[in-house]
Amino acid sequence: MGNRPAELRALLDSVAEQDGDPVEVVVVGNGSPVPDVTEYSSLVRTVELPENLGIPGGRNVGIEAFRSKDTDGYDVDVLLFLDDDGLLARTDTADLCRRAFAADPDLGIVSFRIADPDTGQTQRRHVPRLRASDPMRSSRVTTFLGGANAVRTAVFTEVGGLPDEFFYAHEETDLAWRALDAGWMIDYRSDMVLYHPTTAPSRHAVYHRMVARNRVWLARRNLPALLVPVYLGVWMLLTLLRRPSRAALKAWFGGFGEGWTAPCGARRPMKWRTVWRLTRLGRPPVI
Repeated sequence: MGNRPAELRALLDSVAEQDGDPVEVVVVGNGSPVPDVTEYSSLVRTVELPENLGIPGGRNVGIEAFRSKDTDGYDVDVLLFLDDDGLLARTDTADLCRRAFAADPDLGIVSFRIADPDTGQTQRRHVPRLRASDPMRSSRVTTFLGGANAVRTAVFTEVGGLPDEFFYAHEETDLAWRALDAGWMIDYRSDMVLYHPTTAPSRHAVYHRMVARNRVWLARRNLPALLVPVYLGVWMLLTLLRRPSRAALKAWFGGFGEGWTAPCGARRPMKWRTVWRLTRLGRPPVI
């Protein structure tokens, strides 16, 4: 958003310090000017958008910046997505990514571990699986963290980019489900670390509405018809059990209703074998 120039420079420093081949960078100003990054001009390109397209829309612009001018594919094999207020904790992260994708041709997405720079602790919500008590355990997973990940560009070629319509919340799971349905795998890697200050997602004013609306869209777009009411019923129950404030609950139900009435893009329900695959990976698509 252009309001964290010092943090952005720290991130770019951590990328420039990576071992191995230099990492090409695109910084997208999502409806705001990009802070001065001329000192990194040999490796960094910038794109300034006239309006805020939301998280998935902005990232899709970054993805397209790497598209090849000569072929239908991309100039790179893997794209990293890093929040501008984070920084890579180690200098071997890019090399670990290269080796992970080279070793496993079915690996489509890698989710990094996010840790607080002061305490080193990882929030439970930042471990993309149900059994999240041990963030130091790497595993196969069914979704990934939007601000700290790497995606094979072949995934985008096959299943498309992030859903622009979502603007904020659940866009990663939408892409993850489509990737899994196409046969790709997703890994959570505890040794690939992005330092990021501990925050609460509810700090965003639109959080409760967007979470509810996009949860409905996620189900409408991706789940077999029989699972749509089950998935959304479970999440409604979980939301009520968390006992949010009256204002938050009102926003949540407003978003839930909007999810049923507003267009959400094309519906492409996953195969039942993908449902079973998600279940075997520890997270059936009803929670």
